[in-house]
Amino acid sequence: MDLKPWNNEIKQLREIILKPDRIEESKSLSLSLHSMIHSSTMSGIDKKTFEDELWEGLDENTFRTSRNEKGRTIAYGIWHATRIEDITMNLLVTGDKQIFNRENWQERINSKIKDTGNAMSENEIIEFSKHINVHELKNYRIEVGRRTRNIIKNLSIQDMKRKFDKYRLQRILDEGAVLNVEASNWLVDFWGRKNVSGIILMPATRHHVVHINESLSAKKKSKTNLV
Repeated sequence: MDLKPWNNEIKQLREIILKPDRIEESKSLSLSLHSMIHSSTMSGIDKKTFEDELWEGLDENTFRTSRNEKGRTIAYGIWHATRIEDITMNLLVTGDKQIFNRENWQERINSKIKDTGNAMSENEIIEFSKHINVHELKNYRIEVGRRTRNIIKNLSIQDMKRKFDKYRLQRILDEGAVLNVEASNWLVDFWGRKNVSGIILMPATRHHVVHINESLSAKKKSKTNLV
């Protein structure tokens, strides 16, 4: 996973994203960055993405059981990063309904939780990962990614500068998307200090890289253990 070109692009985006005369360039760069942290199936690009690299040769047992140094499974990393993108882009940026709540995704994915999973213990993560429907989790991630791309395409420079009102932030807790406990609710404060451009930079793009890296570490660890 060669992050150098991607990191250069995120640095460039950070420099131009709030400049009125660079709004179209900023959106194009955002979409380019976003396409690399999702599957190529999601965006339709003819290029192997970071997520494609993760799925390549990944067996289901490794997906469910192999953990990185933080005790997180690949199943957890995919779930967690996708839920956060859904929550921030739909509840916060647009004030719309979460993708998760539109088509009965909790039942389809066979998840016992609907929140981000921040408060889960290592044992809870393992138990959670045993039951996930891998195929439907992939489908959910594709839907979330495509919705984000549509949102980004329609943003104006005024949108990029917009902060979030208390109602939208409270909705996150009211809908159980983030648990109102110490291990999780700091997220709402963190996002509340950002504007829309800040959400695009983190978590809609950089946050995924963190968890894909962690998941690749878990995948590698599994292969090492087989040697």
